[in-house]
Amino acid sequence: MNDLYAKRREHLLKTMGPGVVIIPSTPIAIRNNDVEHEYRQDSDFFYLTGFDEPESVLVLSNQHEHKMVLFVRPRDVTREIWDGPRAGVEGAVRDFGANAAFTVGELADKLPDYLGNVQRAFYRVGRDRSFDDRFFHALDRVRSRARTGISTPSEIVDPGVYISEMRLRKSSEELKTMARASEITREAHLRAMHVAKPGAYEYEVEAEIIRIFRFHGSERPAYGSIVGSGPNATILHYRKNDRKMQDGDLLLIDAGAEYGYYASDVTRTFPVNGKFTKEQRAIYELVLAAQEASINAVRPGITIDDVHQASVNVLTQGLLDLGLLKGTFNEAVEKGTYKSFYMHRTSHWLGMDVHDVGPYFEGGKARPLQPGFVLTVEPGLYIGKDADVDPKWRGIGVRIEDDIAVTDTGFANLTSEIPRSVAEIEQILAERN
Repeated sequence: MNDLYAKRREHLLKTMGPGVVIIPSTPIAIRNNDVEHEYRQDSDFFYLTGFDEPESVLVLSNQHEHKMVLFVRPRDVTREIWDGPRAGVEGAVRDFGANAAFTVGELADKLPDYLGNVQRAFYRVGRDRSFDDRFFHALDRVRSRARTGISTPSEIVDPGVYISEMRLRKSSEELKTMARASEITREAHLRAMHVAKPGAYEYEVEAEIIRIFRFHGSERPAYGSIVGSGPNATILHYRKNDRKMQDGDLLLIDAGAEYGYYASDVTRTFPVNGKFTKEQRAIYELVLAAQEASINAVRPGITIDDVHQASVNVLTQGLLDLGLLKGTFNEAVEKGTYKSFYMHRTSHWLGMDVHDVGPYFEGGKARPLQPGFVLTVEPGLYIGKDADVDPKWRGIGVRIEDDIAVTDTGFANLTSEIPRSVAEIEQILAERN
């Protein structure tokens, strides 16, 4: 595994040109009083090292004999009894491939040594204000050495310009990891379909989802799970998950496992009593048709805007046919009246982050998809309880979301094994205990 991270570092150093990269770990965040939030390493940091300890700093250089340097927490028997083992300086070299390692307490003294006589420092200013101070202090230390012939970096460049491009193109190893995250997510959604019934609470379903994630080795949910029933299904980022489900409700579940630091992102919508009503089915099948149109559009060369437009076209025509929109198709698209019911985009990048890195535009234009890109396809329709429509439609919320990898010739649906059709869903629900 260390070879994988070493190859990534080598590629980054070769691509970025002369300079030094500085990436701090994700800061520890306090939840309340002296209780910390669950820790997760910065994705770029982990992508390049596989190192997941807090209070650490990565330095990469193609202008120094030490190409990889780690600043880490020192070994501490007392703290390790409380918090678990630490790699320490020796482990950073032995187990993670660092050419040199120091305790993080030595950063102020050592970092200036790696910034001297370097034209470009690759550092993301503004992301961690407390570390900004440490970085700029190191630059000041370098400036103070000017009379000894040591120069200070004249450029500060965001390393994400290069790392994001690397992360955007998934390797076969990364796609295998994402496929495993998808498999775990499938098990969780199937379990949710078995436990979601009238009279149960949304949080009971959420608890089962998290249990299945952990049971299969997922470190954590890739994001906070959305479990919205009835009118809550029309709230895009609903998070309370505390309503008692009623007979006749649709339940929208947007939940994905994180596995090996890679995210899955899946939404399914189904009736908690086992049967879609006529109106629910009409909306569901319209969203499914839109999703299939967008998924089938995915291939190298088209753009994420093209994927979005495929859903917009199907949804707009369907809303007109159902009488939920008035006027002509062209008017509805041009004026954006469909946005009353479909107000978000169809896709985003997916990878180590659920909303993954990488630009969506190049030169002001949507960038063409390339093999190795992974995106979600997630059209939806949300008819609020106060919408100005026939009351029979009110309170219906449907979203269907899958994770799509771009291949050389088209696409691969990483989450295709999670049931989507009305027939599949109703059959599973009929077989519940």
